[in-house]
Formats: sequence, structure tokens, C-alpha cells
Amino acid sequence: MHKVKTLNNISDKGLGKFAPDGYELSDDHADPEAIVLRSHKLTANDITPSLRAVGRAGAGVNNVPVDVCTERGVVVFNTPGANANAVKELVMAGLLLSRRGIIPGIEYVNSLAGSTDKAELNKTVEAAKKQFKGSELKGRTMGVLGLGAIGSMVAEMALQMEMEVLGFDPALSVEAAWRLSSQVRKMENMQALFAQSDVVSIHVPALDSTRGMINKETLASFRDGAVLLNFAREELVNTNDMIDALESGKISQYISDFPTPELIGKAGVTSTPHLGASTAEAEENCAMMVADQMIDFLENGNIRNSVNFPALTLERTDGFRIALSNNNVPRILGSVLSILADRNINVIDMLNKSRNDIAYNLIDVASEPTADLIKDIEMIDGVINARSLGEG
Repeated sequence: MHKVKTLNNISDKGLGKFAPDGYELSDDHADPEAIVLRSHKLTANDITPSLRAVGRAGAGVNNVPVDVCTERGVVVFNTPGANANAVKELVMAGLLLSRRGIIPGIEYVNSLAGSTDKAELNKTVEAAKKQFKGSELKGRTMGVLGLGAIGSMVAEMALQMEMEVLGFDPALSVEAAWRLSSQVRKMENMQALFAQSDVVSIHVPALDSTRGMINKETLASFRDGAVLLNFAREELVNTNDMIDALESGKISQYISDFPTPELIGKAGVTSTPHLGASTAEAEENCAMMVADQMIDFLENGNIRNSVNFPALTLERTDGFRIALSNNNVPRILGSVLSILADRNINVIDMLNKSRNDIAYNLIDVASEPTADLIKDIEMIDGVINARSLGEG
């Protein structure tokens, strides 16, 4: 029985994938084998010796101590793309809010509450509407920084609105490149993207290399009066530098999904309360996707969409399977195979991959591994953990 600790409100469609005869779900397991969460913040103390996997029902993992997990051989999963459409639609709303006087217009109409004469109300509204005059998006230039699952959908959406679309992503994958429309003009760097865009939408993860990337220096590259949309991560934008850019007119509007005390009420700032993935569909998609990934890992050892371990999938054979994590150094796999050979255990199939300082192995063997065998493997210097996954 696999013990899975569930934190936050995980969609029932996702939780329902864990068969009750093989999984025990609870929010208070002291020593779980896996944790499924959304926004709950884990600490190093939560990474117990029994833990093998953490599944984040969403794309960002800044609430998970990934480095600690890696050191302890815990695979951290996320669900890239599962909430992409929800975020794309909110970006669309941000685009429209940036060009039309929608919010001020609504506030003005609400201020007329109590009016009883319809003819007089219509006359008043018609006289006032010119102050909420906006401009169309058609023909404007949209810059998309980050062309992954969400960024590519935002770029496609902007093209459908007849905008000119520029894109930049220094880490553009082959898969993302195939997904991207040929109508998106690729820029050489983000400064060039900023300089040629009327509106910029950022869609990059919060990493050490990207935190504060929108700062005094990079804001200087923007067109005067440009609009910046941030539905990615709060940490990407230096708040004080953004305030200066708004006050100088360099940025005319900052539309963000991440309210901060310094920006609330500032002229030119529109903030939503972290609504990016807050749709029933996105929550269901994320929960089902993370459940599928974790079940495949717990039962078969396969890894898909991990932020700290290599992607690795090995089809099951008729034998038994061993999964092990180790430091990415020489001779460890040879030592494991020597232990198997000494016990006359035949290897049917195997796969080994590494990612930075961590390596992961799936080894299918002809006879069932004993607890003593797994213990001997774990005693090898450099092996982080090992487990038997039973018969295929």
C-alpha cells in the first residue's frame, strides 16, 4: 500500500486515479511515500526518509525545497502545460484591459447607481464615454518573453487578434520550436524584444537566473509608454524599479497577477489575485496529470515531467524491477551490476540517465530482489536510495 499525503484541495478527478486497493490517501500521513500539493509550502523537515516523490499540481515549484529533495533522492514532478489555456485566457483579458477603458468605465457606470430616468442615464453615459476611449490591439506589436507551453499559446492568441508577434526564449526546446507558429518573429535577445514591442508578456519560470530580470537596466530598453503583462511569477519583476518606470512614463501600465503592497493603488497598475490557474478545468487537468505521473513512478519507476531528475521511461518486461538514485559519479552502476552478478541475478533490461549531479536507473532482473539485496545496493558509496518495484 502506497501512502500518499495530499495537501491543499486537490481535484477529485485527480485523486480518483489512485486506486483505493493500492493507495492510502490522507492529509496527515507522518511518513508518506509521496506528497501531492498545489500551493502548500514544504520545508526540509517535510522531506522524510520514506519520501520518494513530490507532485506539484501546477507548473511552478517555488513552494518545494527542490535542492533538498534532489540531495535525498526525492523526485519532484510538476504539470507543465496543464493550466496553459487558463493562463492564456487571463493574458487575453489583460491585453483587453490594457487598451480599453473597461475598468474605469465600469466604475463610472456603477457610480450612477440610483438613477431612475433611463433617457437621462443614456444621455449622461453618452456624454461621458469619450473619457474612456481606448485603442485597438489589431496592428500593435506583442512581445512574448518565454515561448514554452503558455508563451506559445499567448503568441498564437495574439496572432489571431491580428497583432504582430515577436518572441524570445534563450532556452527554446525543439518541442516548443515545432509548436510555435512560423509567423512569430524570433528576436536575438530580450532587449531587442522590449525595444520593438507595444505590449510585452512574460512567461518564464522563477529561477536564480530570472529573478528580478525586469529591472532598471532592462526597463530602459522598453518603448516609452509600453505595457507589461506579468502572469508568470512575481519575482521576475523588481518592484521598486517598476514603480520608477511607471512614474517616469517609461511603462504606461503594469498588469500583474501578483498584488504587492507597494503597487496596490498605484496609477497604471492593475492586479488580479493570482487567478492564472484558478479555473475548474485547469485544477482538474493539473490534478489528473500529476496523479498519472506519480502513479507511473511509484508503480513502474518511470519519470515524466520532473524538475530535478532526468526523464526516463522503460517499458515493463516479465521480470522484476529495481529503481535507484545516485550521485552522478563514475563506477556506481558497475558496483550495482557486480552485486547482482555475485548473486547470480540476470539483468533483462536497464536504462540509466543523469541530470546535473543526479543519476537515475531502472534495472529489470529475472528474479525477485530481496530486502537484503536492496540494502546492499543502498550501502554502495554514492547511492542515495533504492527500491524494489515488484514484478512487471
